[in-house]
Amino acid sequence: MAVVGRSGNETPLRVLIERSSELKGELVAFAQGARFDRWLTPLLLEAAGPERRLDEGEAIRIIDDFILRYRLPGGSTVVDRFVAGRRDLTEADRAMLLGWRDPVEGVFEIQRRDGDAVVLLNLVDDLEYRTYSNVGRAAFRGVSRGGFLLTCLVPVHSVDGVWLVSGAMSYYPRSSAAEIARTALHFAAGRPELVFRNPAKIEQGWRAMREDRAAFIEFCGSDELVLPPAEVEDRLNAYYRHRQEAAATGHPDRARGGRIPGPDLPAFELPRELADSETVGVIYDEVDGLNFYPDYGMLRDLFANPAPAGRKQQQDLLRVYLREDSITPLPLRRLVAAHPETADTVFRKLLRKPGFTWGEHGEELLRRRKPRYYEQEPRPGVSVIGERLSELAAGARRPEPARARRVPREPGQP
Repeated sequence: MAVVGRSGNETPLRVLIERSSELKGELVAFAQGARFDRWLTPLLLEAAGPERRLDEGEAIRIIDDFILRYRLPGGSTVVDRFVAGRRDLTEADRAMLLGWRDPVEGVFEIQRRDGDAVVLLNLVDDLEYRTYSNVGRAAFRGVSRGGFLLTCLVPVHSVDGVWLVSGAMSYYPRSSAAEIARTALHFAAGRPELVFRNPAKIEQGWRAMREDRAAFIEFCGSDELVLPPAEVEDRLNAYYRHRQEAAATGHPDRARGGRIPGPDLPAFELPRELADSETVGVIYDEVDGLNFYPDYGMLRDLFANPAPAGRKQQQDLLRVYLREDSITPLPLRRLVAAHPETADTVFRKLLRKPGFTWGEHGEELLRRRKPRYYEQEPRPGVSVIGERLSELAAGARRPEPARARRVPREPGQP
């Protein structure tokens, strides 16, 4: 197989893969240099825990993720800095390296061998990937059709549909299907952005979220709840049981959909920062999906009656809601919509701007404080799993513990 570049010259795929091996080795050495130690070392120490023990595969995964995706001060990645500092790189080298900033992380089922490559089905995004390793076919020695790989892939940037293994790779035999299905479901539920690499899943996700939101409103009586943490967990677990039972009734032969937990999934629990709140706001928005907000009841009280003195705690909380980029504009918009007569007063006191009005300045304030929210394209809050993962999940019956086998790593990896 050959690739036609912009110059019109053909480059054999073999040459590109060999060059990727050279570049990856240089990139890993660059990342492990002293200039990045202040960021990489804490990541490795945290993963090692108090006993300072770190599995080789986990160390490789952390380093690979640090190289490709970790945002350094200023927003650049290690790859960006490597490319910027290497004037000797060709245009093709730069294109390949910068393409690695968008890796595909997933749980892959081996469909078939194809020469030096294997064709993998990503159980998370339901797409096929024709995959090579820069150590050659030896990387796939011992893996067989129907088995599974846990790994990360990067594109050979000049070639559509051709991918390379990046970092650690673990192989599981087909007898581990039940364990693998749970792992893939965990990926899909916890990181929906991995699912939505597949454009078809985006519209399916919106449709599933609309259905799920309607069911949530019917079950809970509203798309917005304010309850103590324990009651939130009870209500959500009751809702998920209701949805699971409804799904089983409608599809007795298999479970489908996104947010419906399977029988082996753990009960819903709030993270500690929410569990320690006096109240938790639960908002299931038609665009932003299902979200949870700490001490939301306190903010609602502030907007309902901002006049009394002694509101410093509430105002400090509102500052957190404005400051934290991880909190979307949704709860602030909801509070303003529910209390239009007091919203201007609340923000004038908070910002110390007597002329502030939400109608004139509110959207500008949100865009300034929440830039990342506006930079990202909206995505569904419900992950939709594919047919193959549905089959594997439905077939899980008291699985044996999955045992991974480490396979040869890339040149340049630690």
